[in-house]
Amino acid sequence: MYDLDLDLESIEKFKDAEFDDATTGELELEERHALRRVAGLSTELSDITEVEYRQLRLERVVLVGVWTDGTSADADNSLTELAALAETAGSEVLDGLVQRRNRPDPATYIGRGKVADLRDVVVATGADTVICDGELSPSQLRNLEEKVKVKVIDRTALILDIFAQHAKSKEGKAQVELAQLQYLLPRLRGWGEAMSRQAGGSASGNGGVGLRGPGETKLETDRRRIRTRISRLKREIAGMATVRETKRAGRRERRVPSVAIAGYTNAGKSSLINRLIGAGLLVENALFATLDTTTRRSRAADGRIYTLSDTVGFVRHLPHQLVEAFRSTLEEVAEADLVLHVVDASHPDPEGQVRAVREVLADVGADKVAELLVVNKIDAADEETLLRLKREWPEAIFVSARSGAGLADVQTAVEDRLPWPAVEVHACVPYDRGDLVARVHSTGEVLSTEHTSDGTVLHVRVAEGLAAELAPYALIGRSVAGHVA
Repeated sequence: MYDLDLDLESIEKFKDAEFDDATTGELELEERHALRRVAGLSTELSDITEVEYRQLRLERVVLVGVWTDGTSADADNSLTELAALAETAGSEVLDGLVQRRNRPDPATYIGRGKVADLRDVVVATGADTVICDGELSPSQLRNLEEKVKVKVIDRTALILDIFAQHAKSKEGKAQVELAQLQYLLPRLRGWGEAMSRQAGGSASGNGGVGLRGPGETKLETDRRRIRTRISRLKREIAGMATVRETKRAGRRERRVPSVAIAGYTNAGKSSLINRLIGAGLLVENALFATLDTTTRRSRAADGRIYTLSDTVGFVRHLPHQLVEAFRSTLEEVAEADLVLHVVDASHPDPEGQVRAVREVLADVGADKVAELLVVNKIDAADEETLLRLKREWPEAIFVSARSGAGLADVQTAVEDRLPWPAVEVHACVPYDRGDLVARVHSTGEVLSTEHTSDGTVLHVRVAEGLAAELAPYALIGRSVAGHVA
């Protein structure tokens, strides 16, 4: 027989249990890994001319890039990053090619002579997709697909596919869909029935009542529907941006300092914020693992309250459609008091990461915000790289979110750079206004405090609004229990 008392106790404990933040990220990671693509099994249409009309399914891919400037190492790093993006999207990378040219070929991206070589590699490896390390024009996409006989996508479409897989919130999904439609609109193509008229009329003979007129092709109908959907998404995102701005305005009114964590994708931003304040964000060794902005409340050692926001990761040549679609989210960085810029020390080109991130920050007007550079993953980087980075960035803080090394230095540096309240006040607050004293401790800087028979004597620095509330209790030219202001 079962012990009834024990069962009831277990049930009550289960009912009272709550999932904490640390569990949330683990559940999201488990959910993401619950359904994976199986290589080699595809139900896609064989007609590659309809590639824009179906969902991307990346399976066995060949990468191709054009090296126009920089060193060969830069070209290799770019293709290596493209391979990581392809693997994050769920594909298997079979081969990679780099073509040296002064500029990409306007017709075929890699040049007519190299297209045949690319076709041979595709046939030899059995690939079903070619991914180009750049944004292709509609004509380049069409010409390459006609030559290599498999579907061709570019870097922008690949990143958009990853974003579509990883977006979780309503705002994130809307932003990704908007970016995808803006990318898709100029690349729609009509083939066969897609070019036929839906109403013949005088264009194809006497069609009778209701069918006269030039009609509209299916391609034109698709474009019109996409434009209508884009307009609707823009209105929805604008409404969500208003809500976000209202929250920011509330924090500004309460003078709550804000810190935004920005950096290259997979630099360890979520891991760092988890170690600093136990946010419980999803952590995965993949590019663009987290997309949705997460804001958490934190407390400094002196009692001040501030917010810490995790933002979407950046990457080289981040599609401008994404920058525009995620502008309302990226404005969290522009409105912050401090940007915690996280860099991956184990990356082959950390300096290039910093340049790419600062370019995007400049696009959203966040380049004037104070920046604290944090070099992460020092446990995975070699000593020579660390010495080089320390010479180049002497003000940076070197940490490891995995081992915890240097985290205390980050916490101290963040608190030192938080804005201090502007108004200095001496006041004796009555004991029945304990709420006012609590707000002083949570949002201001307490220089001294003493409990007297008349109340709590405070010497503090606070924001203008709180100073106005303390004004009736200010010690100005009068003494209280031996205190004279």
